[in-house]
Amino acid sequence: MTRSPGERKKPLRLYLDTSVFGGCFDPEFRVASLKLIHQIRTGRFILVLSSTALEEIKKAPEPVRQLVATLPEKGVEQIFLTPEIEKLRDAYISAHVVSAACRYDAEHIACATVADVDVIVSWNFKHIVNFNRIRGYHAVNLFRGYHQIPIHTPAEVIES
Repeated sequence: MTRSPGERKKPLRLYLDTSVFGGCFDPEFRVASLKLIHQIRTGRFILVLSSTALEEIKKAPEPVRQLVATLPEKGVEQIFLTPEIEKLRDAYISAHVVSAACRYDAEHIACATVADVDVIVSWNFKHIVNFNRIRGYHAVNLFRGYHQIPIHTPAEVIES
């Protein structure tokens, strides 16, 4: 299918874990995080937000909660925990991609995978944006019939 000049393709669907929202208030991650949130607000990207992320955000500092509360409904797609997501989360843990103590990190990846997002975005270098963990998540996904989903930092995803 060819596009006519000026025709815009569909915005990418991004799954953001809570580290991206917190990054908006961290000097090291602020610029890229805020730029990504701005691009979501302007419709360049669709934000896929899970009930898992929302539960974590409830416990976050007030500025993080306010930031999430002001996101436009039009640009946000909400997903909820399902038995399919729970099984995939448990598969990551069983495969030792992450330990049971990192259940929420595995749940973020499972939510994004089941929702078939285009990109997972995170600042969590220990359990998510980590070469060996990404290989593990991808291996489990392929074994279970899911796609490999790119996992990047906001700095790698933002459009200039």
